[in-house]
Amino acid sequence: MTQIAVTVDTPSGTPLVVGSGQPLLLIGGPCALESEELAKTVAGRMQDICTRLGIYYVFKASFDKANRTSLTSYRGPGLVDGLATLAKIRREFQVPVISDIHDISQVTAASEVLDIIQIPAFLCRQTDLLIAAAKTGKPVNVKKGQFVSPWDMENAVTKIRAVGGTKIILTERGASFGYNNLVVDMRSLPVMRSFGCPVIFDATHSVQLPGGAGGCSGGQREFIGPLAKAAVAVGVDGLFMEIHPNPEKALCDGPNSIPLNQIEELLRQILKVRNAVN
Repeated sequence: MTQIAVTVDTPSGTPLVVGSGQPLLLIGGPCALESEELAKTVAGRMQDICTRLGIYYVFKASFDKANRTSLTSYRGPGLVDGLATLAKIRREFQVPVISDIHDISQVTAASEVLDIIQIPAFLCRQTDLLIAAAKTGKPVNVKKGQFVSPWDMENAVTKIRAVGGTKIILTERGASFGYNNLVVDMRSLPVMRSFGCPVIFDATHSVQLPGGAGGCSGGQREFIGPLAKAAVAVGVDGLFMEIHPNPEKALCDGPNSIPLNQIEELLRQILKVRNAVN
């Protein structure tokens, strides 16, 4: 099937187009919103880097991580305060923003702020949530569940298209592989692209060790670069990365986040691979 590019409206008024033949898209930021100051630090730095490198940038951070391993784990500031912070980031830095929704009750408020609505991997089969997100008219990024085969993601695409949704992005984030481990099957990237949707590779959740640290998830940060380069070589339309100024002190997903001071060099390497392949 011919790929249908996805147009993302932006606060600057110049839309981003995600798809074949377009600049690489980077969805990046801290796992969860920790503070407005930290969010601004990441957004400002990433906007500058991506502008210089010719990469489209979307700021990401969750206002509520409803799927944390432990009941006591940090989840974020919540819907109201979180969306308020994302709105400030959007306005001040003129960058589009994305965040997860976990329940239909969040859709209306989220759609008033977010430029892309994200469906978490654990909820990629939730029909009512997919339909509600599609009906907003906003681009919907559906993360492939760790328990779902790439070809089964066509069912999620069909659900969204059934209610008139056309702005669909799919994200690969690794598949369950035994206990507390994930593996990336690069075949999933062209498989999901065959549905006519742009495909993003989540280079940081793919190196996560779910529940591997007991009450929280562990991670293997050293494999972010190799997997990101491999995905770009196979062919993707963008990358998803959790980025933090100090991952060791991050309140969520620190072990699989890339340090802010290392991201520019990695992106330069990734672009070299992409340019060579193209």
